[in-house]
Amino acid sequence: MVKRLMFEKPLGMRDTLPFFYKQKSKARRKLSNAILSYGYSFMDTPIMEYHETVGKVSATMDQQLFKLLDQQGHTLVLRPDMTAPIARVAASQLKNSEFPLRLAYDGPVFRAQQTEGGKPAQFEQVGTELIGDHSSYGDAEVIALLVESLKQTGLDDFVITVGHIGYVKAFFNEWLGDDQGTIDTLLNHLYRKNYVGYRETVKSLAVSEDKQETLLQLLTLKGGTEVFDSSRSLARNQSCMQAVNELKQLFRLLQQYDVEKYVYFDLNLISHMDYYTGVLFEGYAPHIGALLCNGGRYDTLLPSFQLNTSATGFAIHLERLVEALHEQEDEERRIGIIVDDDSYTKGIAESKSKRQEGYAVLLQHVDQIPDVQAFQQALAETIDFTKSGGASNE
Repeated sequence: MVKRLMFEKPLGMRDTLPFFYKQKSKARRKLSNAILSYGYSFMDTPIMEYHETVGKVSATMDQQLFKLLDQQGHTLVLRPDMTAPIARVAASQLKNSEFPLRLAYDGPVFRAQQTEGGKPAQFEQVGTELIGDHSSYGDAEVIALLVESLKQTGLDDFVITVGHIGYVKAFFNEWLGDDQGTIDTLLNHLYRKNYVGYRETVKSLAVSEDKQETLLQLLTLKGGTEVFDSSRSLARNQSCMQAVNELKQLFRLLQQYDVEKYVYFDLNLISHMDYYTGVLFEGYAPHIGALLCNGGRYDTLLPSFQLNTSATGFAIHLERLVEALHEQEDEERRIGIIVDDDSYTKGIAESKSKRQEGYAVLLQHVDQIPDVQAFQQALAETIDFTKSGGASNE
């Protein structure tokens, strides 16, 4: 009797089969080349971190953390993102390096799932962190690099939605004051893109119709540069004005990078990562029902590690990128060489020669092939030393 769990995997975990693994490797290589071309340096951090440090500042909900205990009784977590661990390294081992730091990463992150809803508990991120640049130039570089990285993989149909967390929070502070409970509810609706819930909450507030209408108009601040004028008419406090000016400056810089056609503004964009403080963005591609990539400016994370500087960066969900590419299996230079006892030495010599030419070679003893015809059909070319002394079968 087969044990019930023999073929099952832990909740949210996935097997990566050969074809998908190959496509991930190909996309990862192209992303890495684009990132390296901008002068970024790749690094890695441990898969496990202390809960008291990285775990608490990662902004991932506590119930989504995989927790373990080490031999000394310390609580560890499987890293839920790459930004917090790199912030730890920048504030310790790299604190005396020349800033700004341009760092990049590629590795798995882990977020526990409560139910099997299609969300992965382990997935791979490729991304960058620009640490120590406080300017719109840094924001523009990161977004331009994100666009270039996606294009280098062969993806051209995508959009980068850009917002500013400072505008949203200042907007609510102007119109709702210190009603933090209502503000948190509305922010949660925006994060989940539950616009029906947002409207219902606004309509239930004991405020004037004019104030309700203004709160509802926040949802209309989406599109091109026309949103800048519309945003100014809804909130006029200094923080809102500053946020809009930063977005206008950012757009001018993105025009110089020639990537503005990929950019769409959404001034009610919210992230689940609460350490974002300024410009933030999300990337989407057709037929992918979840974020392809995201990022933004975070000015409070590094001070958590006693490094008083700001940073910005992005993370690409590698598995979702592969799904967006819709690539078919490549024509491989893979051939098979069939041998028997008498031709085994000859087969080894031929295999070495073909591999030096760039082929992937399957050297197979005929006794271990259940169906020779099927074996030949599965390959672009076979060489059978058992029958014809080296004749090729295509």
